Amino acid sequence: MLRWDGVLHEGWRSSWRQGSAIHAVFLSGHSLVEEGLEILRHGLGPDFLVLPVRKPETREAGFQLLGQLETLLEATSGRGSKLALQLEAGAEAKVIDLLREAHGEAIGFCWHPDILDPEPLADRIWCGLCEAGADLHPLQALGYRWDMALEATDPGSFRSQAAALGAAHPPVLFPAEMPATVLGRPVVPDDNLVFGKHWDRP
Repeated sequence: MLRWDGVLHEGWRSSWRQGSAIHAVFLSGHSLVEEGLEILRHGLGPDFLVLPVRKPETREAGFQLLGQLETLLEATSGRGSKLALQLEAGAEAKVIDLLREAHGEAIGFCWHPDILDPEPLADRIWCGLCEAGADLHPLQALGYRWDMALEATDPGSFRSQAAALGAAHPPVLFPAEMPATVLGRPVVPDDNLVFGKHWDRP
């Protein structure tokens, strides 16, 4: 995972040429379309472009955001890259409503600790970003597993942070509770679906 600062540094370029896969590129958010197109121009083929998104305070801001997302969806079409929104705290309901009105089912979300209730995003959380001491229980309650990004400047620092995070939060295979709604729609239980055991408890 890379945080984009406008330059593809040679270490990452050579690593990519040697076969390393790029899972996600986190944009700075200064200019979503320009940054996104520049990343795609380098041909890195990331699984996700992670876009920081603020709460659209006006209808015009909402239309502008939808226009930017439409441009990037067209640019990523056929490239194997998807868009994941890293929502500002408190922006969840407004952005979900915008995407629902625009039928934006192709757009997902990047979880981070400021999202206190991930349940409304549950079926479209595609990646995550946190710190070593983050509380992942709200996310683990959903039962899914994601690649979680930790910011680090060197491999040793990353390994120690990742080990601490893994020790505090062992993997969960099934949700502790089924969500009642997903993106505002009620979840209909399937009588044929039987859950197994959690990783660390019955």
